[in-house]
Amino acid sequence: MESEIFGKEFWSGRWKEGNTKWDIGYPSPPLQEYLDGVSNKDEKILIPGCGNAYEAEYLWKKGFTRVYLVDIAEKALEEFSKRVPDFPKDHLINKDFFDLEGINYWNLILEQTFFCALHPSLRKKYAVKMNELLTPAGRLVGVLFNDPLLTDDSPPFRGSEEEYRAIFSPYFTFTKMEPARNSIPPRAGRELFIDLRKKIQK
Repeated sequence: MESEIFGKEFWSGRWKEGNTKWDIGYPSPPLQEYLDGVSNKDEKILIPGCGNAYEAEYLWKKGFTRVYLVDIAEKALEEFSKRVPDFPKDHLINKDFFDLEGINYWNLILEQTFFCALHPSLRKKYAVKMNELLTPAGRLVGVLFNDPLLTDDSPPFRGSEEEYRAIFSPYFTFTKMEPARNSIPPRAGRELFIDLRKKIQK
């Protein structure tokens, strides 16, 4: 089931047009710093809405072999595969994130400009799906924009800490949700770093 709003046609079009303004050309500094502290290279890691997936390339070169990428736009995965040709092709998943299968499957899911690409009406669904996909001790780690919601017309969609806490609290324990201290300059003061641990649903 393709996400109803801003789905495959929209994102494939953005990639074909080269309209990828979210791309910073290297791993997000808050995520890179977190990943430098992950010592278990057997962690099963998912990056949804991966785009050019610089974090995945960084992990792969550090010896993490269980990294998987998901993107609804096939061209995103093709471009990544050209840049990192030795990355396993079967770890590249061209699918709508909400169509992923597998309960209690991933140790770590990385969030980097995927949440803001989804229409706000899908945010609760995102939290539910993340909870479902993670192992009992699994974590959702990454950055979220901490800006007022500017428009409902097109991504990126913003939000606030208060909103995010309401969305995630039924499904996650907050290890961290705090201003990112090492954002890239254009995003300085506009990002929250999150480290959320899955709650077991009853």
